[in-house]
Amino acid sequence: MKKSIIAEVLQYGIPERILLVEDIWDSIASVPDAVSISDSQRKELDRRLQAYHSDPATGDPWDIVKKRIKASTK
Repeated sequence: MKKSIIAEVLQYGIPERILLVEDIWDSIASVPDAVSISDSQRKELDRRLQAYHSDPATGDPWDIVKKRIKASTK
């Protein structure tokens, strides 16, 4: 990545950088097969998914988590 891009991004305020990171993450998440994970990461994800299925009330939907994160950065 060009240093000039990073220098430009660092001139943005924190809220703008957070939105940029969210946009970048969404672009990565839209092609999950392009991201490889290790066996231990896959096992941990499976463990967490099983825990959620065992008791869905212990988790929060993404929109609520996202609002909580955004509120904590203000």
